[in-house]
Amino acid sequence: MAITLTEHAAEQVKAVATKNGVAGAPCLRVAVKGGGCSGFSYQLDLCNGPVAGDEVFRSHDVEVVCDPKSYLYLNGTEVDYSDRMLGGGFVFNNPNAKASCGCGASFQA
Repeated sequence: MAITLTEHAAEQVKAVATKNGVAGAPCLRVAVKGGGCSGFSYQLDLCNGPVAGDEVFRSHDVEVVCDPKSYLYLNGTEVDYSDRMLGGGFVFNNPNAKASCGCGASFQA
């Protein structure tokens, strides 16, 4: 399965890329690292492109890349964006998460 972005999330990635002077279609690295209040925390970064071994997807004209270890936890995840005043920002709809913290920035697998 792929890691996908909603159209709204893709628009936000493109806006951040433009603000940071990225020319052309942006590349977004999605990853997890140990930590956070539930065990794993999500990471999003603009990048120059995939490296050897990365899983590569395209969603709404944004290239999405993920390292193999993170992909084990992110397979099937949809990244959305919320405009709410409290708790706004990128939101992860991760079917592999057994539990997540109240802010949604970390999860338990």
